[in-house]
Amino acid sequence: MEGFLLNATLYLLCIVLAVPLATRLGLGSVLGYLLIGLVVGPVLGLAGAEMITLRHVSEIGVVMMLFLIGLELDPRALWAMRDKLVGMGGLQVLITVALVTAAAIVFGQTWQSALAMGMIFSLSSTAIVLQTLTEKKLMNTPGGRSAFSVLLMQDIAVIPMLAIMPFLASPEMRAAETEGTHGAMHLIEELPAWGVTLVTLGAVAGTVLAGHYLVRPLYRYVQAARLRELNTAMALVIVAGIASLMLMVGLSPALGTFLAGVVLANSEFRHELESSIEPFKGLLLGLFFITVGAGMDFSVFWDAPILLPVYVTGLVLIKVAVLYGLALAFKLDRSNRWLFTLGLAQAGEFGFVLVGFASSQRIMPPDIVAMSSLVIALSMLITPALFILHDIIARVLQARGGPRPDADQIDEHHPVIIAGIDRFGLTVNRMIALTGGRTTVIDDDLRAVRRVRRLGFKAYYGDATRPALLDSAGIDTAEVLVVCIGDARAATTLVRYARRVRPDLFIIARARDREHVFELYRAGADETVREVFDSALRCGRRVLEKTGLTAYEAENAEDTLFSFDRTALRELAKVWKPGVPLEDNAEYMELNSKLQSDLERAFAESLLHEAAALRSESETTTPTDVLAESDTLPEPR
Repeated sequence: MEGFLLNATLYLLCIVLAVPLATRLGLGSVLGYLLIGLVVGPVLGLAGAEMITLRHVSEIGVVMMLFLIGLELDPRALWAMRDKLVGMGGLQVLITVALVTAAAIVFGQTWQSALAMGMIFSLSSTAIVLQTLTEKKLMNTPGGRSAFSVLLMQDIAVIPMLAIMPFLASPEMRAAETEGTHGAMHLIEELPAWGVTLVTLGAVAGTVLAGHYLVRPLYRYVQAARLRELNTAMALVIVAGIASLMLMVGLSPALGTFLAGVVLANSEFRHELESSIEPFKGLLLGLFFITVGAGMDFSVFWDAPILLPVYVTGLVLIKVAVLYGLALAFKLDRSNRWLFTLGLAQAGEFGFVLVGFASSQRIMPPDIVAMSSLVIALSMLITPALFILHDIIARVLQARGGPRPDADQIDEHHPVIIAGIDRFGLTVNRMIALTGGRTTVIDDDLRAVRRVRRLGFKAYYGDATRPALLDSAGIDTAEVLVVCIGDARAATTLVRYARRVRPDLFIIARARDREHVFELYRAGADETVREVFDSALRCGRRVLEKTGLTAYEAENAEDTLFSFDRTALRELAKVWKPGVPLEDNAEYMELNSKLQSDLERAFAESLLHEAAALRSESETTTPTDVLAESDTLPEPR
């Protein structure tokens, strides 16, 4: 017990210290966990026998992750993504499994072991790829959305893979496994084959029915107590109970919890379940990856040091070939083609889950299990390099002016050009249209353009940052350019070009944050609108009204802050230094401190002025005045 607690404390301390560092270095939390395990285990040799117990505990995190994935799978959203989900994602998994399986058989593996390796290496790292796409603002590009569809399909594919794995073990191994887990499968071990099938199907059906008809009323009963800890306990009961049921009938607990998550995806308790499970899932999953890293066997690497880089290179090349072919088949343009291909060319964290499962079922020899874990880890470690390679290729293609999707022909010119038609741009366009204004709307998201057209607005497909398209949209005669593009870099590029060709054009641009405001002002924007600033002002005004201020006072406070902030940002933009953190810019920090003091003084003077005005009004108002005012009111009917 003492050894277990010591190891758990050591791992948790490593998480607290090392994962933030790994995230800051751009490696992501998953790689941070793996590196911690490598240091604690193979490097320092601190992983003892207690690690096995810790590994079993941490595997609950995998079960919880599958439950949360199921909760996020809204059937309607899946149906809307069916083309890329089934087409791109399904083909990627099937083709990669086939190619890796064939390669493993050529290298002397049995077909069972080869098929297990094919399933393991067909997956990519959801955590690393999504985190990187989000950080690089590439999630909303065609390549980013295609990558997300494939990753989602891979996560779903893990379930049938876990179901198939036990059938790959030899009968002798399955018998040995059954003996080793005597009692865990007591519900089916004495049944004939048809009985096992019935019990298994009954367990799956019971999970689905319980999610519909039992969990919801039970959750309502628990919610009536209004105790937060009971909600957490209820969420853990669902996960632990279904996992236990699946183990009793010989199925993967991940399969059961995934099904339960899908069933509860549209329930009113979905978000409560997510918030209750998420902290446990994150911590236990982190421990799982640490124990994976700590348990890695490097002896197979030292025995044949050339094989590991050869295997990793071979895996990446196979996946690149499959992914690039799919990108061509689904007509992604060249830049997005490489983003999609290189972004998904690594193995994934679910591969560790499948490797552990294959090892427990004795499908793969121990040396292949050890080498597979190393291949997965190394391929994940080179993911940042793959994204750097994509950035280089994208710059080269942009410099060469590589081919892009054909843009729409813009045959009308209007006084206002709106670049970007997401929720922000759509709201601007609706407001202009309601007052009788005419706009030319451009967006490079074909799906968004079609959606806007269905709403009754005219919109054109194309990249507004391309000079030729902007010229055809009537930039020479337009009066206002509204830049609503979500990509900060693209928005700045567009503003800079528009200001160069039209010095007299009024340009108002959407800004993501304060530093983006400075970039836009430097590029030539006349006005900027921060995404959250104006809505935050309205929220603050409502709070002031509810906490004692009159509507007039709250409105005056809102106007004062808005006017002052707009002036202050222009002053701060003059001393802003690109690439230098704001806190390291002494001139900026000094001016910001001065402006903050000026703002506080302006607010104090405004409040004093209002108080004086109210006193003056009350002193000059007489009963006669009040009577005179009341005399002007109409007689009641």
